[in-house]
Amino acid sequence: MPTARTCSRASATPVSDDLRVVYESRNRAACADRALVLAVAEIPHQVLHESGSSVIVVPAEYSARAVEEIAYYDEANPPVIRKPPKIIRYQNAVPGIVAYILVVCVVAWLAGESAFGENWFRAGRIDGVLVRSGEWWRTVTALTLHSGLRHIAGNLVFGVLFGLFAGRILGSGVAWFAIIVTGALGNLLNTLLLETAHRSIGASTAVFAALGIVAGYVWRAKLMSQERWVYRNGPIVGGLALLMYTGTGDENTDIGAHLFGFVCGFGGGMLLTLAKQQILETRWQLLGGVAAALLVFVAWSVALLG
Repeated sequence: MPTARTCSRASATPVSDDLRVVYESRNRAACADRALVLAVAEIPHQVLHESGSSVIVVPAEYSARAVEEIAYYDEANPPVIRKPPKIIRYQNAVPGIVAYILVVCVVAWLAGESAFGENWFRAGRIDGVLVRSGEWWRTVTALTLHSGLRHIAGNLVFGVLFGLFAGRILGSGVAWFAIIVTGALGNLLNTLLLETAHRSIGASTAVFAALGIVAGYVWRAKLMSQERWVYRNGPIVGGLALLMYTGTGDENTDIGAHLFGFVCGFGGGMLLTLAKQQILETRWQLLGGVAAALLVFVAWSVALLG
């Protein structure tokens, strides 16, 4: 029988001197829960504490019943086993970011200088009539054109930020190939669903595609804790919040392009989880980087030579 212990709780029914220990734990809360079970079952008991340990004692004639009640409780309330957090192998995002900055700045300079005697804006912008007639390359070339310093600066800042997130989890090559493809798809959907005369330029569709890719990949791969709703759906909520905060500006903002960029990126991010182990391999990163560069080069070649 436990001695020299402090009693923190006793039942209303007097407890006899012949006591039996029916539960012991170093967790006082766990002990209190089981004491409540015994109280509901009207079993006389005491909770005693000593040396960091807590025990529940009951009169000898109630011990079998008390053990049974506690066993029922334990069976109905199994301990929560926390899953170990998934280890994220962060990748080098710098090459992709450097390439993005170079492409945007070089195209801006070439377009401003009317290089090769061509009007780059007329050749590469989104034009609803021409895209519908089959000029698919405009969905890519338009991603690299900007209307002024403020336009290009905003897309550089957010492109670098969201591109950093995407590159860190997917690798530079795969991330930027996915960003260009889903950004172009976002442009295509936005064009097909708007009036025929719709025209637009800017990397913002790709910028929000990058945000969507991160949200879709992190959510589908369950890289965040799944124990609470707020964590489980955090990537979606966070992505939509950033979309609403940064993607809905003044009357000149192409909200549709931002939305469709995010949606296409989100779908692309989920698809990439199907090969989440393979895409981190060096060969796939190199292939993705080369494919991204070729896609932009071919699109502009067709636009300027067509």
